[in-house]
Amino acid sequence: MPSENDPFLQDVRQVGHISDISMVLDACSAATGMGFVAVARVTADRWITCASLDRIGFGLRPGDELAVGSTICREVRGSRSMITIPDADASDAYRDHPALRQYGFKSYISVPIIRGDGTVWGTLCALDPDPHDITAQSEQLFTLFTRMIARELDRQDELDEGRKELAAGLATLETERDTARLREEFIAIVGHDLRNPIAAVTAGLRMIQKRDLAPERRAVVVLEMQRALTRASQIITNLMDFARGRLGAGIEVNAPGPVDLAPVFRDVIGEIEQVAHQPVETRIDLPRALVADPQRLGQLLSNLLGNAVTHGPPSDPISVDIAERDGELHVSVTNRGMPLTEDVKASLFLPFSRRESTDKSLQGLGLGLYIASEIARAHEGRIDVTSTQEAGTTFALRMPARPNRGSAI
Repeated sequence: MPSENDPFLQDVRQVGHISDISMVLDACSAATGMGFVAVARVTADRWITCASLDRIGFGLRPGDELAVGSTICREVRGSRSMITIPDADASDAYRDHPALRQYGFKSYISVPIIRGDGTVWGTLCALDPDPHDITAQSEQLFTLFTRMIARELDRQDELDEGRKELAAGLATLETERDTARLREEFIAIVGHDLRNPIAAVTAGLRMIQKRDLAPERRAVVVLEMQRALTRASQIITNLMDFARGRLGAGIEVNAPGPVDLAPVFRDVIGEIEQVAHQPVETRIDLPRALVADPQRLGQLLSNLLGNAVTHGPPSDPISVDIAERDGELHVSVTNRGMPLTEDVKASLFLPFSRRESTDKSLQGLGLGLYIASEIARAHEGRIDVTSTQEAGTTFALRMPARPNRGSAI
């Protein structure tokens, strides 16, 4: 089957949606006696099976391809005319045709499927390893079926276009509603979440200015101020990335060459350790430099660690495991917080998805995991989450580990 990104996947699906396509193939086989019948999408450079009936073990199913140059259907497409071969051995024109030699069939019929706009979309064809008479009635039947298939494909396109127009109208209305809702939520959340760290720093400065403040208490106040500033910095960074994404720029990745990521990750972990209530247990095994954006991957780890600090119990350590395994970079962060419900998992990586924390001052915009997932996607990777009572909650990044630019994974 063509990949999801293959433009011809839609053609295979459209033919599959024709309700009577199986009856068409059966009728073609019965009319000619041939054991293989197919509806094929044929272009200048591709031949793709969209529907098939195979009673001779030819081996082609919907989505399978042949080299178009090895087919007679290419000639049908070029001439826009039917080609019939009752017995290849008796045909001066086709006795030595490469397709007959390659695939070993003796009888063949192919009729072009011509769409309403006059373009040749593909063919309805049949073949068999034995000779078979092809009557005028069989030719008329094939021609009738190709017209039916073409009309059905045109109808499906018209329906799809109508759905798109309707969806576009509804989407415009929904977008306007979403924008208004998002604006209100955005302002409310930013006002709340940035006010907390600013208030913490302001209160800390007032306390430090007191001359009678004990040195040990001063150290505690400074640490709390560092936590607040780190939190504010994360909020602002995530906001800028989210706003850039909403404007269509997406997450920018700058990876001109291999870089040693281990020091980058250690610096991020060290920064979080200074402000986290929990100890952080770290294992890093990166034997070589990799092509990646160090700033973005550092931001990704910072967001995952920030999430673990927010939702992990203060008494239980956070585990960080970073390694290159089987051609992939693996980065996992585990906390021992309460297991996540399936509903929570489903929305974790959506923007403005916020979970309750035991420490209300640590609750954020709900952008950290969303930004982390976008960074992973920009590196052709993904973040998965597992959560159980026994093992805790783990966010795990997997992405290609490329030792040099353009290398295959």
